[in-house]
Amino acid sequence: MKLLSLHVDYIKFKPLKKALKKIPDLPEKEKITKEMKDALVVLISVEKTDSDMKKIVLELVKNVKDIAGQVKAKNIVLYPYAHLSSNLASPEKAVEVLDETEKLLGKTFKVLKAPFGYYKEFELKVKGHPLSELSREINIDGASSGHGQSGEINVGASSRLDQSGEIRFDKSGMEDKESYDYKKLLREISKSRLDTSKLKENDHRIIGQQMDLFSFNELAPGMVFWHNNGLIIRNELINFWREIHRKHAYQEISTPQILDSKLWKISGHWEKYKENIFLTEYEGRQFAAKPMNCPGGILIYKTKPKSYKDLPLRTAELGVVHRQELSGVLGGLFRVIQFTQDDAHIFCTEEQLKNEISDIISIIDFTYEKFGLKFDHVELSTRPEKRIGEEKMWDKAEKALEDVLKKKKVKYKINKGDGAFYGPKIDFHLKDSLNRTWQCSTIQLDFAMPERFELEYTDKNNSKKRPVMLHTVTYGSVERFIGILLEHTNGRLPAWLSPIQTRILSFTDRNEKYAKEVITKIGNEIPELRIDADFRSTTVQGKVKEAEMARIPYIIVIGDKEEKTKNLAVRIKGSGKIESFSIDGFALRIKKEIEKRR
Repeated sequence: MKLLSLHVDYIKFKPLKKALKKIPDLPEKEKITKEMKDALVVLISVEKTDSDMKKIVLELVKNVKDIAGQVKAKNIVLYPYAHLSSNLASPEKAVEVLDETEKLLGKTFKVLKAPFGYYKEFELKVKGHPLSELSREINIDGASSGHGQSGEINVGASSRLDQSGEIRFDKSGMEDKESYDYKKLLREISKSRLDTSKLKENDHRIIGQQMDLFSFNELAPGMVFWHNNGLIIRNELINFWREIHRKHAYQEISTPQILDSKLWKISGHWEKYKENIFLTEYEGRQFAAKPMNCPGGILIYKTKPKSYKDLPLRTAELGVVHRQELSGVLGGLFRVIQFTQDDAHIFCTEEQLKNEISDIISIIDFTYEKFGLKFDHVELSTRPEKRIGEEKMWDKAEKALEDVLKKKKVKYKINKGDGAFYGPKIDFHLKDSLNRTWQCSTIQLDFAMPERFELEYTDKNNSKKRPVMLHTVTYGSVERFIGILLEHTNGRLPAWLSPIQTRILSFTDRNEKYAKEVITKIGNEIPELRIDADFRSTTVQGKVKEAEMARIPYIIVIGDKEEKTKNLAVRIKGSGKIESFSIDGFALRIKKEIEKRR
């Protein structure tokens, strides 16, 4: 069984029509829109391997109660959702499981069950806290988890292959071989193909294919294969991020991806995120692929004693993190398993707090202004019911965040009770050209980790004090931000971000020589310009169409007229207009545009 739990402000759903003929018709009173507020929505796929109905129901109830307890939810919505699995149980079995689960949960919670076997429209708003989205997989009596090892042989402790692939022998001296047919395995590796039938034309996955930016493959679910063009965009965003953070006196750090599980138990992530952490073992020790960057940065802080003169200490990390997700909820760059998070952590005194928060807001504002993205709203999330720290500390922290927002004249909403358990936070929700809102940037105050890790600094009076810790991200997930940017611009990125900034097309073969001279001259003026050429013996119309499909901002056609006048006919940013430039004039324009990141 696969689950996806969403802690929501509200959910509305309405059955539209039957998806399965054998399912009984709903009575008219059940065909209306239903709504539940402040609920835990549990999306459920019952699978063929869920053979023991009694055990699977009890385990499902146990998991729902566990998650509901963590997020303090009193309302439960059971929502049958076939898209989490490709190994679904029979409709009869699924209905039986859902009905029994509803009965058992109904003794403790207010439960609403969405109808099974119907197409439904639904709308929901997920809360923004760390536990608002959790995926789980339930296996009973060793049933296959969906991540099984089909075609592999389990090798015993007394006989195995070593890392080089050499044959090892057991104690009896008998040769032990792992048998496999690599050609058969090769045939099983299907080339990943994008199903565009259900995607809108401006979906970032379609744009990514047209611009040759990235791809996905089932051999690495939820992990991006960056092609050269996509990696250019990613690297340019990272260069911009680094430039900004250097100017604001951040030190860039990098921490390991695999860390001992002890670290996550100290940090508190173990209790909250264990279900979503990838675990492995090495020499009898349990390790975890990091789901977050902050604990690694804290270990760097602890490497040597700190004085008040060292604070504020601003560190920043482009850390690659991994979080387990069910394959059914993965969606292009928007929801992945492996992603790069642009974390920054500030260790400061209480007196420095307001200045640091103000500086972070300036960084966020400057960054998003550069991309033409505006904030729809800003939320100040206050103390939750389940929290750590003294009340006077929460009073001081919430006031610090609110004072800075007021001083900077930022319009904001109070999101009461939705802060993290370790401190209040500010969330920035941006709006794109498609009128969608996205929460990307955040500023979080943290009391928990300095306490749990016993962080200290020596003050002016030579006394030991706890620093305050601020967590912040600007892009959030770099991968997700690229997806947002591609759909916001429909792939028409500014020149500084474009993988190919200029393309030269020859009108005929006789213009090729002069076109190469133009490339050389522009290249000498702007050595870092990403410029290429299309000299194929095909129609200019076809070449232009391909260049437009690749969203190249400047397309230059060289024909007899251009060769004679020594001017350039330039198509600009998909506008359809053709403007005439001298070679020097065009080089000056694009150079300024790239340098100023316009």
